[in-house]
Amino acid sequence: MNGKTHPDIREISREEISLFFLQKGEKKFRADQVYEWLWKKSCRSFGEMTNLPVSTRQLLGDHFTFHSAGVESRQKSIDGTAKTVFRLYDGLLVEGVMIPSADRATVCISSQVGCSLGCKFCATGQLGFTRNLSAGEILDQLTGMSEPGENLPGAADVQPLTLSNIVFMGMGEPFLNYETVKSAIGRITSPNGLGMSPLRITVSSVGIPKMIMRMADDDPKYHFALSLHAATDRKRDQIIPFNLKHPLSEISETLKYYHQKTGKRFTIEYILFGKFNDSPEDASELARFCRSFPVKINIIEYNPVQNSGFIKSTPEKTRAFVSFLESRNMVVNVRLSRGRDIDAACGQLAGKKSN
Repeated sequence: MNGKTHPDIREISREEISLFFLQKGEKKFRADQVYEWLWKKSCRSFGEMTNLPVSTRQLLGDHFTFHSAGVESRQKSIDGTAKTVFRLYDGLLVEGVMIPSADRATVCISSQVGCSLGCKFCATGQLGFTRNLSAGEILDQLTGMSEPGENLPGAADVQPLTLSNIVFMGMGEPFLNYETVKSAIGRITSPNGLGMSPLRITVSSVGIPKMIMRMADDDPKYHFALSLHAATDRKRDQIIPFNLKHPLSEISETLKYYHQKTGKRFTIEYILFGKFNDSPEDASELARFCRSFPVKINIIEYNPVQNSGFIKSTPEKTRAFVSFLESRNMVVNVRLSRGRDIDAACGQLAGKKSN
């Protein structure tokens, strides 16, 4: 059997694994053992499945591949933020970011290698799109970012932290890899997987109308966030090319559908760019856009990307922007930039490694 045709063990179901063992004369319970290693213990090779006989591990190796994502390098900021680059089985690179808070941490993970949407302010958008990630490669980011990094190029040690939140806001547009992202969340939240609450997971999207509706129909238990960044088509067209095809009026209608269908409040993400979208008029437009549904607004400090042409807003402008929204009874949180002394913006470090 040619190795290139071997299926990835993490791309097949427990039932298919069980059938394989039965066909090979192995005991059926081996499938449960393998499945636990794959999704609960997060192993990355057949050799790690130590409660299986060596002959069984060899059998798996003869018929399946293991497309794991290995840690390539890590940068650690003075504020504790750590960005990890992962090398995939085919040599491609993706990245994830761990943001600590006391003894807990939020991780920002990728769903694609690169991105096809080309948002002007984003380092990932400058890379273009290569391929989607698998559910296993998404899971590897979670486990890989919490591993000690003393032997990694350019890395500092990573202290053990409790993973408190997961945000799909790394490289890629999650809705363009929707089924796999949904499958990965299922593995992460399953008692047979990592057992994490879906309420601690957020999927962030630039806002693909048909996918917002599809997600709403699926009645997700996780949270949804819209990367808005401009509340008028005139400005959003300039920074998010996708908006030229699907203007804000269309996105707004699907957001209403999402709320009506799920009864949930969602998050509006708004990066403040200096001298572009941080004026009182911009704040007024944002408040107007948000009147149609219950939302909370995350104002995000921009982490500048080289050659983007964008700068972060001033503290004075940020305070005035937030004050205006609060005067309109909006729920507002300010997310300060983290990891400024490292390549912490999405796509920055992987882009450098790829060059």
